[in-house]
Amino acid sequence: MKKTSFHQSIILSFLLLSCAALTAQAEEALSYRRNSLATLLVYHPEDEFGPEIYKAFDSLPIPDKYDDHSIEGYSIIDNSTIWGVQRKDSGYYKATYGHQLTAAELQKNAKFTEDLLNREEMGKQMVAKWFGLSGNNVEDATFNTELIQARGQYNANDVDVALALQTTRGLASLSDAGEELLGQTFVLVNDITYVTAEQEAQAAKAAMNVIGGLLDAFTGGNSGRQVAQAAGAIADSFTGFKVKTHSYLYQLEWNDSIAAIFYQFHYTGKPDPAKIQAFLDDKTTYRLKYVAHEYEFDKKSVLKGKYSRTELVRTICARSMDKNIVALAKQYEDFKVKTPVYKVLTNERGKVEGYAAKIGMKEGITEGSKFQVVQRIQDPETGKTKYKYVATVKAKKGSIWDNRYNAVLEEADGATLPYTTFTKTAGGEILPGMLLIEGKYRKVTE
Repeated sequence: MKKTSFHQSIILSFLLLSCAALTAQAEEALSYRRNSLATLLVYHPEDEFGPEIYKAFDSLPIPDKYDDHSIEGYSIIDNSTIWGVQRKDSGYYKATYGHQLTAAELQKNAKFTEDLLNREEMGKQMVAKWFGLSGNNVEDATFNTELIQARGQYNANDVDVALALQTTRGLASLSDAGEELLGQTFVLVNDITYVTAEQEAQAAKAAMNVIGGLLDAFTGGNSGRQVAQAAGAIADSFTGFKVKTHSYLYQLEWNDSIAAIFYQFHYTGKPDPAKIQAFLDDKTTYRLKYVAHEYEFDKKSVLKGKYSRTELVRTICARSMDKNIVALAKQYEDFKVKTPVYKVLTNERGKVEGYAAKIGMKEGITEGSKFQVVQRIQDPETGKTKYKYVATVKAKKGSIWDNRYNAVLEEADGATLPYTTFTKTAGGEILPGMLLIEGKYRKVTE
């Protein structure tokens, strides 16, 4: 894994902490609690397109419906330096042309990657980022709750650890922050391989040569070989590049027991070398767990417009990863995307005709997409967050925003829309700032 040392990363990662927090809150001035996400790439430098896939991945931002929780210096897992391709002993199995990964291979990959991330203390680094660990050395290092306050829209007293630990209400606020923010922190590891036109052409020519040879054996002529040559020429003329993307999702483990260890033995808002050193030395408390896998390969994917080789790779990789993120959000409830209602749409007479939200095809919206509209409420007694059901909406036909990577360049239908329009199918009054959540969400109360 490409990395800096943990102590170096403390210095590098948190110099930009304030800027990252401000960026995360900027969208449409509508603040809401996003899940937090870091992405990594399994890099195959042995592949012809491996370096270009790495460059494409490295240039793509974290999807804007998630807060960026990337760790400075951690972006790739280099296949050539960590393990060999198709090694069956410690085995990271690679999807190649003509080889689909089996269920057993996928499980082995997922477990191996989980062990690797935890060996590299990725979970601890994510906790350190949440609590703003900063300082030039152990002697002057401290934690703070500025990022938690910014992303969670808490006031300073709500997440003042020293104050919170003195009251039941304060502990509830810290617990809420942990459940809503730290417990919703993810790492997505993308293993991207590809199929090129040349690979498909070679397979097509090999198949036609076999058929041609069999035909000639029966007829005693050479017409079969002529057919095979013609088919090979057609196959060679085909151009295309398609990626196979296996995405493995990992979640930061955070619960009351882990929080108690952190707040009692590690957190300090003023220099305390013993607590900081105890945090750095802890090898077992802060871990990532594997939760889900998704695979995307579109045999029929065709891009309109003119692309350079580099931009072609970037566009296809971006769309492939987006599809997997959408599928993972549907598969794993904690990973669901929450999106605010951007505005209520009315006609000239003031009649409500729909509701706008800044999501679209990139997030998998189709004419059949249905969402719960919920209101986030803070319980006045416990201080914890609740989600109350308000209404149900569906995407309006012909009004779905195509916000996929480079959709405008391709002049795709819906690419120039500013948002997707939804219509209400059930429920009460919908107001700007209420949240859309696709499907049913277990935390919603009626």
